[in-house]
Amino acid sequence: MTTTRRRQWLVPAGLVALSLVPVAAGAARLTQLAGGTSVTSDNARFFTAPAPVIIHIVGATVFCLLGAFQFVPTLRSGRSHWHRLSGRVLVPFGLAAAISGLWMAVFYDLPASDNAVLELLRLVFGSLMVMSLVLGVVAIARRQVDRHRAWMMRGYAIGLGAGTQVLTVLPWVIIVGTPTPAVRAGLMGAGWIINLAVAEYFIRTSPIVESAKRPTRLSVSSVR
Repeated sequence: MTTTRRRQWLVPAGLVALSLVPVAAGAARLTQLAGGTSVTSDNARFFTAPAPVIIHIVGATVFCLLGAFQFVPTLRSGRSHWHRLSGRVLVPFGLAAAISGLWMAVFYDLPASDNAVLELLRLVFGSLMVMSLVLGVVAIARRQVDRHRAWMMRGYAIGLGAGTQVLTVLPWVIIVGTPTPAVRAGLMGAGWIINLAVAEYFIRTSPIVESAKRPTRLSVSSVR
């Protein structure tokens, strides 16, 4: 394997690493729901209505881990069918994660560690994730490949927010202690904002998606 080929795996490797903590936390939650822990005031809402959280965990896990490999150029090339086939898996799982997250934000009881601001942020970014994925699908249906990549990158950035939130919340917990609901809302919001800012940087600077700023229509043969 050449140096260039090795480098193309750095980004997906980093994205997978960023996903590991929330994926592990999700697996622990599924273990609890399977009967591995007692019901408490902190987790009672999950036992009362387990379906949304199960859908959310499974959807987010598949979306974040499989989505990381969409950033490998050789897998995304026109000669590879992997990108399109995996995309047909990613979009439903991503939508499932986002919509179930919206359901939980609306219908689950608000835990003591959260406040209305964080609930609003979940609704805003969850809705933005749904919108991004839908617009990504619409764009590729119109053969607007660069626009498709830009919207899908935004959707993935939001979906990966839980990974970045570990990096924004954990240092505060270690240095200062348990954050107040207001501080926690700010730290959680920062995770989504950081991810979207990084995504927008690459969308605006990468030659691959530069034309997403203007509508383009490509022939069917040009995207194969």
